[in-house]
Amino acid sequence: MGHQEMCESQCHRTSNGGPCPPAPTLILLLLPLSFLSSSLPPLAQGAIHIPKDLSQPPVLTKILTSYTAFSREDIYLPCEASGHPTPSFRWVKDGKPFGAEQKGSGTLRVDEDEPLNSYQGYYRCYASNTLGTAMTQTVQVIVEPQPVLLKQQKVHMKAYEGESIILSCNPPNSSTPPYIHWMDKRMVHIKQSERVMVGLDGNLYFSNVIKSDNRDDYICNAQYAAARTILPDTAVTLTVMPSNDVAHGRKPHLFRPIGSHTNVLALREQSITLECIPKGLPTPKIEWEKKYGNLDETSGQVDNYNRWLHFKSITQYDDGEYECRAINTHGSTSHSFIITVEAAPYWVKEPQSLMYAPGETVRLDCQAEGNPTPSITWSINGQPLTEVDDDPRRTVSRGVFKLTDVEFADTAIYQCEASNKHGSILLNTYLYVVELPPQILSSDGVVYRVTEGRQTELHCTSFGSPQPHVTWEGEDMVPLLSDPRISLLTNGTLKLSNVSHGDGGVYTCSVENTNISITAHLQVFNRTMIVIKPQDMRTLRGSSALLDCGFYKDPQLIHYQIVWRRDGHKLQESPPDDKFTIFENGTLKVTDVQSGDTAPYSCEVITDLDHVTASGSITVVARPDPPRNLSLSEVDGNSLSLSWIPGHTHNSPITEFIVEGREEQHSEEGKWRWEEWKRVPGDFNHMQLTLHPYCTYHFRVIAVNELGYSDPSKASDIHSTPPAVPGRNPTGVRSESTDPGTLIITWNEMHKRLHNGQGFQYKVSWRQAMGQSVYWNHSYIRSPPFLVNETGSYTAFEIKVQAVNSLGEGPEPEPEIGHSGEDKPEEPPSIVAVTVMNSTVRVRWNEAQRVRGLLLGYKIYIRRLGTQGARGRRSLRKLHHKEMEQEGRLEQVNEKDEGKKLLVVVVHGMKTSEEVTGLQLFSLYKLTVTAFNSKGESPPSPEHHFSTPEGAPGPPASLRFESPSEKSLILYWTHPAEPNGILLGYVVQYQQELESSDAHHLSHMEFFIDPSSTHIVLEPLDPNSHYIFQVIARTGAGDGPPITRRGATLLDGVPPSNITIIPSNTSLNLSWVPGERHRNHGFHIHYLQKSAGGQWVESEVVNSTQGFHSLTGLQPGTRYHLKIMHKNYTLWGAETWTVGQGPSEVTSGFATQGWLIGLISAVVLLVLILLILCFIKRSKGGKYAVKGKEDKEVDSEVRPMKDETFGEYRSLESDADEKRSDSQPSLCGDSKLGSDDSLAEYGDSVDIQFNEDGSFIGQYSGRGPVPHGNESSGPASPVNAVPPPPIAPSMSTILNRPS
Repeated sequence: MGHQEMCESQCHRTSNGGPCPPAPTLILLLLPLSFLSSSLPPLAQGAIHIPKDLSQPPVLTKILTSYTAFSREDIYLPCEASGHPTPSFRWVKDGKPFGAEQKGSGTLRVDEDEPLNSYQGYYRCYASNTLGTAMTQTVQVIVEPQPVLLKQQKVHMKAYEGESIILSCNPPNSSTPPYIHWMDKRMVHIKQSERVMVGLDGNLYFSNVIKSDNRDDYICNAQYAAARTILPDTAVTLTVMPSNDVAHGRKPHLFRPIGSHTNVLALREQSITLECIPKGLPTPKIEWEKKYGNLDETSGQVDNYNRWLHFKSITQYDDGEYECRAINTHGSTSHSFIITVEAAPYWVKEPQSLMYAPGETVRLDCQAEGNPTPSITWSINGQPLTEVDDDPRRTVSRGVFKLTDVEFADTAIYQCEASNKHGSILLNTYLYVVELPPQILSSDGVVYRVTEGRQTELHCTSFGSPQPHVTWEGEDMVPLLSDPRISLLTNGTLKLSNVSHGDGGVYTCSVENTNISITAHLQVFNRTMIVIKPQDMRTLRGSSALLDCGFYKDPQLIHYQIVWRRDGHKLQESPPDDKFTIFENGTLKVTDVQSGDTAPYSCEVITDLDHVTASGSITVVARPDPPRNLSLSEVDGNSLSLSWIPGHTHNSPITEFIVEGREEQHSEEGKWRWEEWKRVPGDFNHMQLTLHPYCTYHFRVIAVNELGYSDPSKASDIHSTPPAVPGRNPTGVRSESTDPGTLIITWNEMHKRLHNGQGFQYKVSWRQAMGQSVYWNHSYIRSPPFLVNETGSYTAFEIKVQAVNSLGEGPEPEPEIGHSGEDKPEEPPSIVAVTVMNSTVRVRWNEAQRVRGLLLGYKIYIRRLGTQGARGRRSLRKLHHKEMEQEGRLEQVNEKDEGKKLLVVVVHGMKTSEEVTGLQLFSLYKLTVTAFNSKGESPPSPEHHFSTPEGAPGPPASLRFESPSEKSLILYWTHPAEPNGILLGYVVQYQQELESSDAHHLSHMEFFIDPSSTHIVLEPLDPNSHYIFQVIARTGAGDGPPITRRGATLLDGVPPSNITIIPSNTSLNLSWVPGERHRNHGFHIHYLQKSAGGQWVESEVVNSTQGFHSLTGLQPGTRYHLKIMHKNYTLWGAETWTVGQGPSEVTSGFATQGWLIGLISAVVLLVLILLILCFIKRSKGGKYAVKGKEDKEVDSEVRPMKDETFGEYRSLESDADEKRSDSQPSLCGDSKLGSDDSLAEYGDSVDIQFNEDGSFIGQYSGRGPVPHGNESSGPASPVNAVPPPPIAPSMSTILNRPS
């Protein structure tokens, strides 16, 4: 609703500037006019002209209710009414006039001369004046004497312990039932519990009696509240006698109610209680449920130790069947209550008292509900409509009274009464026919302020009879009611819904057919919005929580307020370090949240015109509180029931409980520890425990939720169990015999808590399995193991171990099979057959005998003796070596390798055959088999010799080539690592690569039958093409896989023509990129000092494949001219300067020659570096020299003969290195400093090694420098260029070179 600044606008227009007129006085004046609402809009300043003699019908202000009177002071029947003229009052009792008519007040008081009983009956009061008669409902007055307790005999009752009993209370009857209080003679209430309680009938019920129930002062006190009287009954003495049947218990039964079900009739909004009082031992528990529904969805509340289901104000939704169930450990019983909810009449729609003008139509709606459905009757001025003359203008239908074309004579009070079997209700409604001139009561020029989107009402309350009709117009004079958002209420108010900024302006209200009008001003503002709402938070206890409340308001609305509420209650902001802090942006900070802070929170932004609210919540979560009130019950020997009360869950449901126990009798106090016994679901609060005899226990419980474990509960009371014979025997009975001839029997020792009594020991029994004797040998021992001697090797015994204490023996154990100690197998298995399939051999043997233990399996030993026909093959190696020397060396190698070729296959279990794969073809083998157990292996079986067949060979071990000219290549290969037979020869294939899309063209193929050939010359070849080369070895079994390489011939070398120069003080460093497929070319670099008297100097021979050369011994700061000559012409030339200042003109002496000093310094530096390197090598140990010696010895077999016709080919460099290592050790022993960068690598002979993709890289043999112009040598590779070396070798490069 829009905010109204009415009083301000009115005051601004008054000339005297005084206070606003007192509107409440005017409202009080208009209250009798029933056509005005209770909350009136702003009223105009001028006086409203109402006739002074305007009458008012009677309106009842005090009504009476039924009650019971016990004395004359109780008789009081009020009946008061307002009206003008003053009403008169009369009473009707039991349908007849009672007493004289009264003026001004109708309250009925007792007449001292009349007897009290004469006032009993049904009463109704009538109030009348000239406008009509109002009447009350009929009420009943019951007159009863004061309740008096008759004298009774003393009551003495007896019961055995554990029995159920009822102490009766029989107070005097009354129409107002008394409240019953059971107390003792000191006026202290008898304590009630699940076991003892007072029923709805006032009796005291004991579910089972205990010794403490003995007393002689059980007194029933009846309190009559209406009579203001308390009557004590005679004291009851209860004697409880001991009984031996207490331990047996009894199944539950019900004291009240009796039978299987009870029908309950309840009236709507009345209070009813369903009661179930059980008896039994132990005390039964009561559970309630609603059949075919959910008890939580009803208004019923369980009360009085679950014995009552109470409905404070029952509704029709509570109709249905309810069941109470009494449960204890011996059984259960139940009772059903069928509730039928009916209702006395109650109003759904009430008629309104209004003022009407002559000729109008009156409609009075009087609608009531009830069960059964009430009937509705109408009266006029207290006279039933059936007794009033018929009038055609009057119709009555289903509680609707209609009167057309009213006249002044129709002014009256109309009564509507609804009745059913449960009671009746009555309403007085007056109809006032009057004629008054029209007036507008609302103030003129009121300013209404509203925010967009809301609704507002512009008031134009009119006065007159008949009711004036008003109309509204806007500034544009367009009919307002054409807008669906705008409606005109019956009281003249203009209602605007979903207001927008376009609705602002001036509106005019006018009374039709008159010149009476007022204006209203409407201002529209932007609405307030909460753009960031508070969130629903789950917060850990002890942390802080922030709830957002970001909002927007109209800038013209200066005054605003932010209100935070928790659970509907306003929060008061506290200092920044305290509980609640509200920031300027609306955010609420709650510090140190605790469980009590769990609640819904709402943020409300309030302006002068509107307010908005958004809600969130804080749920404080934490670990659960520890369970409490642990109790042990239902103790039966070694079992008991542990129950507890769960602690606070802190908004995180308990998922499970962990029950822990601590046994304290069989361990020292310092070693007591809690052990987990069991986990139970979170909806359980008890569990059954089975305990060990002769133990002492404490128990505790831990609750678990998603945030963790609670602290442990307080420990339960101590509980001790009596001793008993052992309930079980030790587990893990077995033999762990280690030595032959002995049987060691052992087992898992039993924990002391399983001893069940004093004098605990083990009874060990044994006898030979499958033996002749049926008798057992016995012995007693306190702990394992137990030793039996003279048992033989691996003899089977039946063994058993039984627990024994002072009360007797445990259950009879089942015997186990054990064995005495094992010994090594005595006999080997015999080989039955050996079947060879290529490189696989299948071995079969007979099962081993006399194993003397548990057979674990077999081991197959296969040793390779050598290759078939090895001596014949050695004849191929006769070139440059004597045959006898060669064969003697091979025998040594075979003997040395023999140990490495032993293959051991372990076969686990009882298998007597096995396949062994991966043998080498064309080889001789010998085979033995042994059996093994845990003690070791048997002797080996007799040797069995076999051989593998010949197979296709493997590929040649390597393939390389040299290019002596641009059109020829020499292929070199080595023998296959796995010949797998007698080599018959090699197949050499090559094919040219063509750039066309056709397949490779096969250029040439040659077969070399002689296996001693390991190279071939291929020519003529195309220098511009690459070739694919393949070499295949062949045996009698066929061809093996090829070794394939890709390559091309090398081109003639030339000196470089694109050289980079980097100068230094006394040297010039030249670098270039060698040609990709060019052979090495030797050339000289000529250089000339560009100064007076300079001459050309020629360098030593430089190899084109070096990629780097340094001219040293130059003058600093000097200009030099450099050139390279080729075939008598200058191929390249350049001029450059060295770094530094030029030489001075001082006469130079020997000591001043800079080049000499630099040379000496360089030599000293190199010697120092060599010494450092030698020291580093020596500090690493001598393993390298040993390694070299071993390599040399191993290489003795495969070292090629002098003409390199057999075995692997090697370069001259490798031979030279080997000789040097044998006879001329270097300065650093096995170190060959700078061997990777030696000029020997750039000789004229090329050994070509291949990459994995088939391309090759040249490795040059050290054959000395090439004479100037010799073009028979080649570059590093005909395919891949060698990268240029570094400009100057760094110290790290030297130190990191391989030794």
